[in-house]
Amino acid sequence: MDEMDLMKKLRDVPSPDAEAYDRARTALRAAMAEPGSTVVRPRRWRSWPAVSAAAVGAAAVAVAVVMATTSGTTPAGPADAGRSEAAPQAVVESPLVKLASEVKAGGTLPGDASLIIGTKPAPDGTPYVYYTVYSDRGQIFKGDSPQTLASSVAKNDDQAMPFDAKVMAAARLAADGDVEKARTAMVTPAGNALGLGLSPAEADKAWADAQAEMAEEFRKLGKQVPAPRPRPTGKELENRINNHLWSNSTYALFVGAANTDVRAGVLKLLATIKEVTVAEAEAGGKRVLNLSASPDILGGDASTVLTLDFDNGLPISNEIFPAKDSKTPSKHAIVTYKSSRVTLADVAAGKI
Repeated sequence: MDEMDLMKKLRDVPSPDAEAYDRARTALRAAMAEPGSTVVRPRRWRSWPAVSAAAVGAAAVAVAVVMATTSGTTPAGPADAGRSEAAPQAVVESPLVKLASEVKAGGTLPGDASLIIGTKPAPDGTPYVYYTVYSDRGQIFKGDSPQTLASSVAKNDDQAMPFDAKVMAAARLAADGDVEKARTAMVTPAGNALGLGLSPAEADKAWADAQAEMAEEFRKLGKQVPAPRPRPTGKELENRINNHLWSNSTYALFVGAANTDVRAGVLKLLATIKEVTVAEAEAGGKRVLNLSASPDILGGDASTVLTLDFDNGLPISNEIFPAKDSKTPSKHAIVTYKSSRVTLADVAAGKI
């Protein structure tokens, strides 16, 4: 089933209770446990890149076009980080923004929920299939078969957490046109430890508070508290911001891709990451877009290629490529996705 991996420093810790787990997850997202590490979002098929998290899929592929936003720039960090350094430049002809507009204009298909069927490699290498339903009301149901998914829906076993609501809201905000505000919201659903939009003094305080929170969680889990580290600035800060934006946006996509607003918003947000490249290609007899993210924004251990349907932006696959120079390279892996609109009543009845 879909699981939240703890950071490398916590791999050997027994699972805490739900409340402690949630607190630890929030703190760990601040990305401060290891020098050079970043925290992204919950991943489903491997350990977090340099503790990141995270889909999430690499790159050294194809001829690519640098992507960025058409809706203006946004402060990527506190004032001393430099607006021009961390904010993307406007690019008029963005394929992702164009596709997002087409998705939005196409309207919502019938149904009241988004179904994602993912297939990932299990530890023994065999395919593992999992099911995720995201309702238009914000509920999330999961299962490892149509039967367990149906049971989850029938029992109203809603597994959505505050983090889910925040990333989905950020995607919808971007779809409605406020990409600048949505970008900040998508980077900070678990807190603003990186200090986006804050003064240097406010950013330092936010960083210190987040480190103190993390230290407390390490103590509660019986782990050695890592030494405090200075707040990232410059390129390191930019990479961390892009890490959070990529990871949280793709997480939203892999949960709610068949929701028009979520998908359109994610496309717009990914277009603001100038380090992400996009290339048109062909796969399985259809045109696709390959979005490539380098190790620089994935924690250093891997690069990834996210493949989307050229015509509708639905995710097709996410492929992880180990970074050859990493001390702890990730394993090569491919996760495939099938997305569709469904009704909760049909899912509860096992009709998927």
